[in-house]
This record gives sequence, C-alpha cells and structure tokens, in this order.
Amino acid sequence: MPRHHDIVVSCDAVGHAFDERTRVLHDVRLDIARGQIVGLVGPSGCGKSTLLFQIFGKLRPTAGAVEIHPRAGERHPVNGIGADRCMVLQDYQLYPHLSALGNVAFGPMVRDTSPAFRTLRPFAWRKVRAQQRERAAAMLEKLGLAGHVDKYPHQLSGGQRQRVAIAQALIMEPEILLLDEPFGALDDATRESLQQTLLGLYAENMAAARRGAMPPYTMLIVTHELNEAILVGDRVVGLSQHWDWKADGHEACPGATIVYDEKASVEEPGQSVDLASYAPQRDLIRSLVMRKDTPKPPVGTHVRFWDQVRAGEVEGVLAATRGT
Repeated sequence: MPRHHDIVVSCDAVGHAFDERTRVLHDVRLDIARGQIVGLVGPSGCGKSTLLFQIFGKLRPTAGAVEIHPRAGERHPVNGIGADRCMVLQDYQLYPHLSALGNVAFGPMVRDTSPAFRTLRPFAWRKVRAQQRERAAAMLEKLGLAGHVDKYPHQLSGGQRQRVAIAQALIMEPEILLLDEPFGALDDATRESLQQTLLGLYAENMAAARRGAMPPYTMLIVTHELNEAILVGDRVVGLSQHWDWKADGHEACPGATIVYDEKASVEEPGQSVDLASYAPQRDLIRSLVMRKDTPKPPVGTHVRFWDQVRAGEVEGVLAATRGT
C-alpha cells in the first residue's frame, strides 16, 4: 500500500466468482487516494460493475477484502452498503414526485432527522429543513442547475437529470462516489458538458490540496470511452480478462485483473483539449486492456501509478504530497 497519502479505498487481492465456471475478478489490488477521480475501463463483461458494487457494499468479494478509510475514525472493511459510499448509475434514479431541490435535499433530511423529530418538534424540523434545502440549492447551482431547482424530473433533460443525481450523491459527502457509465445514455454535447462538470470538481480538489485542506470529492468512474477516462481525472485503471494467465500458472482464466494503472493528464475546466494528444495512451490501453489477440507483457508491467507518484511524475491532487 502507498504510504503518506490519504487513501480512501483499498482493494486487497479482491476476487469474485459466481460459481466454478464464472470467475469474474482475480487478485484486484487498488488504492485510491482522497481527491482523485479515477477512470476504470475494460472490455464488456470484465467485471467493472462487479468491482464497483463490491466497493459500494452491495456485493461481497469471494476473495480478498475492500476497506474504507474515513476522514475521521478507523479504517474498516466493507461489509454492506453504507452512507460513506454513494453510487450514480446511468438511469438517474430520481424520485418523480419531488422537484430537483427536493430530490437533493431528501437524503440529508432523512439521515439527519428521525420521524419522531419531524413529528414532535415541528419548529426545529422547519429550521433543519430550510438549512438542508439551502445546501441543496447551493449544490444544484454548483452543478449548473440554478435555474431548474423547482422542476420535476419529467421536466428536465437527460443531462439535467444526471446532474441532479450527482448532486443528490455529493450532498451526502461520501468518502467516495462511484459512477457506473453515468453518461452512457447521453448525446455527445451533453456528455462533454458533464465531463466539464467533473473537471470543475477536480479543480476544486486541486485548490483544496494547494491550501493544505482535504479535497472534497473522490470518484471512481466506469466508462467505455477511453478519451473520457483520460480526460476527467488524474489516473486510468484498466481491468481485463485478456491477460497472460497461462504464464501465471493457471489452466483457465481465473478472472479479470488490473493490467494497466497509470497517470492521466490533468486538464483545466473550460480549456480546449486536443484529444489527438491522448492517442499514444489510448492506443496502449486499447492493446493491453481491450484486445484479446495482442501479445501481453507480464502483469504489472504497466501497473505503475504509485511508482509515478514516487518519481514525482504526477500532476493534480497528489503532486502536493509526493513521496512514499
């Protein structure tokens, strides 16, 4: 495990098999530091969503363990769904009978009050409700929805609904936000707009790191778009079942494992990005992670993100805390 970095999530030799014939994940080792936005890529069916659900706590690994390192308190294993992790899926999952503001304020209200409090202490409840709605309005404004707080989900576009879903998660202040193909159903223009939103959140993380403060947002985002994985954060992790498992002594594939883990460029929100400059990294990821028929180097050859950190080669939130 990397030292002297504020690790949020650790996956220690995580594996998953649904049965003897269906082995999905094998020996997944992953540490994510606070303030990182990490892109997770891989072929269809390689277990990306399985790994996300293991971190979320909806699915328990059949081998290894996932641990959460909270801002305060002792690190602990993930044994179920908890408030310290939130997930955003492709299909929004909003309450249709609540406005955008109501959707975002609902979670903190339920978390911070009880039915008895809301019933027996109406004046105190009214104050708490006003405070949470104020926080929700601020979060919606941050995500570009200041003029849409009173609209209901059916009155919003797909991109706007996804912004509400992200706001709904972020207001809970999770240790990590897990996003499973969150922009997959959106058109290109809307997708690019939401990518800029993530870059804005990452810029907030960098500003906090420069002040010596705790970066507020840590994310793991599953995407099938390699450009997006390189663009939105500071690191790309490639999970694949297309590795040389025979050379590792296996008679059959024991599951997908991490075959690529390297830094990504750190972009500023609103800055013009030349996607052609991503071609060398994109082509390497495609050959190592996506393609079945290309020669594979030993596992670990391109799993070197923390070596890059130690060498002082990374940008972004970890640049201020280089070391081992």
